[in-house]
Amino acid sequence: MGIKVFFNNSCSICRLEISHYKKISDSNLEWIDITNNDDALKITSKTQEELLRRLHVIDNGKVIGGAKAFIIIWSKIPKYNFLVKIFSIKPLFFIFHYIYEFVAYFLFLKNRNQLK
Repeated sequence: MGIKVFFNNSCSICRLEISHYKKISDSNLEWIDITNNDDALKITSKTQEELLRRLHVIDNGKVIGGAKAFIIIWSKIPKYNFLVKIFSIKPLFFIFHYIYEFVAYFLFLKNRNQLK
């Protein structure tokens, strides 16, 4: 069963990173742009603000956001499996989580004009 990745394609930084992952991943990852996508809201049961605020994945029917979502994506891309090993170490995940939240918050502020 594949993983659905919900990302903001209208954010230039997000698009750049996801484009890179798309090039090196296989069909285990389904990429879904949240921009003006009401289906993404229904599928995830998240608000537009929540989806805009963090990257989300659906893995085994469970919606997961933020740093944990990146761990799941990286686990499906062999080139990035080393990051899974590094950031699965609790203190390093803790640091990664807070750095992600900090960066994601500023990307959210930059892109919040997308909210309806």
